[in-house]
Amino acid sequence: MTARPVNPGRAGGSQPRAGGSQPRAGGSRPQAGGSRPRAGGSRPQTGGGRPRAGGGSPSAAPRPFRRTSGVRPPSGGRTPGGGRGLLTRLKRAWDRPLTAYYLILGGSLLLTVLGLVMVYSASQIKALQSGLAPSFFFRKQLLAAVLGGGLLLFAARMPVRVHRTLAYPLLAVSVFLMCLVQIPGIGVAVNGNQNWINLGGPFQMQPSEFAKLALVLWGADLLARKQDKRLLVQWKHLLVPLIPVAFLMLGLIMLGGDMGTAIILTAIVFGLLWLAGAPTRLFVGVLGTATVIGAVLIKTSANRMARLACIGATDPGPGDQCWQAVHGIYALASGGFFGSGLGASMEKWGELPEPHTDFIFAITGEELGLAGTLSVLALFAALGYAGIRVAGRTEDPFVRYAAGGVTTWITAQAVINIGAVLGLLPIAGVPLPLFSYGGSALLPAMFAIGLLIAFARDEPAARAALAALATRKPVFGRKPAGVRWKTMRRRVKKRPSGER
Repeated sequence: MTARPVNPGRAGGSQPRAGGSQPRAGGSRPQAGGSRPRAGGSRPQTGGGRPRAGGGSPSAAPRPFRRTSGVRPPSGGRTPGGGRGLLTRLKRAWDRPLTAYYLILGGSLLLTVLGLVMVYSASQIKALQSGLAPSFFFRKQLLAAVLGGGLLLFAARMPVRVHRTLAYPLLAVSVFLMCLVQIPGIGVAVNGNQNWINLGGPFQMQPSEFAKLALVLWGADLLARKQDKRLLVQWKHLLVPLIPVAFLMLGLIMLGGDMGTAIILTAIVFGLLWLAGAPTRLFVGVLGTATVIGAVLIKTSANRMARLACIGATDPGPGDQCWQAVHGIYALASGGFFGSGLGASMEKWGELPEPHTDFIFAITGEELGLAGTLSVLALFAALGYAGIRVAGRTEDPFVRYAAGGVTTWITAQAVINIGAVLGLLPIAGVPLPLFSYGGSALLPAMFAIGLLIAFARDEPAARAALAALATRKPVFGRKPAGVRWKTMRRRVKKRPSGER
């Protein structure tokens, strides 16, 4: 066998070795692109990749990587401009440790600011009809928003152990105030429901709104203590004293006739039981009992039966009993895609009752159109997702129960309010959280949002990211050493062996 000549096509031309080139073992063929033969009969390289060590002319410079058929980039994915690369970057951004923190803070602030704008727009005619200044309701709501912002910051900076300490005093004060509501001369009836206390002048307080926050904190602390003692495996510890205390609060609320708030408290109880891992038969039993009690209360009240009959109504009906439900649909239908313009609503001119409280979503649809209503729904969906994410990733039982309870409260109340405006549910008389007029509803809701922010900041990965931002260190999704996070999973530490 004779030696094959080196390919003269390489840059600069390769010169034969002194004494003549000797064939390599195995009789290898020349590589593509003119590189020298390698031992062992190796396969030729494709596309002119980087020359291997010891091959080719010394004057040949390394060539840059060129993508060819069947060869992937070093990242193992598509090019940065591809669709899969964009989805990967979005997923990484969504999985960052501060995502829940930003969603809760940004979503709640946007809802509050947009609510202030819509309260001002929807309440001007109502104020003028009552002989008040056009900005009367707006100024009261703005004052409540400022106070609520202070409560939000206070709750967000408060350690978790302090939240647990406040649970029992807040529960006792709420029950005491709900008892005062039933005393003649102290309690005030509004729209047929006696669940208000007059604070003097134009200011009133609804203790049942603060009872929602008290039930969340107290129930979360109770279940967390029992879980630490491994008592939640027994059904009696799941129900006692959570259910008796909840029935006491529900009874005090129903004495005033406010069934809408009672439904929200019931949803909070079921959310806590679900998070505690209540058996299906126990959960179904409690749900069945609550359904029977609710059916009896609705059946024995002509007003509640009339509200139930207005579901899906398109005509006011006899005696205009469905007037509010029908005109809510009219407001949404006349808004179109982009609405009639801010302040240009026609239904708020005396046609739609409670345009700035229970039916502010209808005025939003009329003035801001489908785009405005979908934006409000997206903000509530973001809050709900962030709350579930905080509850799902924590290792602290109290944080899990409290975050789940707050998320159940906000989302259930939003669904009941919006469902009533859309004609899908009976009118329950509950405000839209963070959006409708009412300081008694806004203050505890913003404190609850502060709870979620505190819980989102308390995660180890979030604390590390916030510390890096405070020192102006670019993190951009970088994970702290030894910590792994997923969107809907709890934080776990990597073990040296790779096992969990």
